[in-house]
Amino acid sequence: MSARIERVVTTGTFSLDGGTWDVENNVWLVGDDHEVLVIDAAHDAAPILDAVQGRAVTAIVCTHGHNDHITAAGALWEATKAPLWLHPADRMLWDMVYTDLEPSGELLDGQRFEVAGVELRALHTPGHSPGSTCLYAPELTAVFTGDTLFAGGPGATGRSYSDFDTIIASIRDRLFTLPVETVVHTGHGETTTIGSELPHLHEWIARGW
Repeated sequence: MSARIERVVTTGTFSLDGGTWDVENNVWLVGDDHEVLVIDAAHDAAPILDAVQGRAVTAIVCTHGHNDHITAAGALWEATKAPLWLHPADRMLWDMVYTDLEPSGELLDGQRFEVAGVELRALHTPGHSPGSTCLYAPELTAVFTGDTLFAGGPGATGRSYSDFDTIIASIRDRLFTLPVETVVHTGHGETTTIGSELPHLHEWIARGW
């Protein structure tokens, strides 16, 4: 199998509910020497395009609509003309950033993308935001979770359009049903595995975050 996973780390800010925070984001590239799919367009298109290295970009998939995950989407689209995908339930977040750029398509549960001979399947996992969506690539033993699941717990749910009980249900029913060896590639921070996080679900429920 020639498909591989590459990570680009970009820096910038996340803003919501009147607050702004400095953040580092993971941008994930799935592909081979000829084509690549980009997961999240965070902060700055330049380092993402540097990593693409002239390969054909088959799609730009946004795991959710928070500004730190989409601020480079416009410039990345201008440079590649690759279709931009976002779950429609996050359109209000998209519209906070873009007034003149429409997503190319609606990212829906069960949608499938093919790149470099492998398939990625969309798993709608609301909670961090209403449209949060993960991408599962069984042939790569990988899931790209955006801000739904991190090493050490679920994504934040203390801001607008988020809900703790909903994200717990998404993790339990959509992610913790994946094989335990599945590597979790997150929107921020380090990777983990489903097996590493699964035993801690009840701890997260008990602490409430």
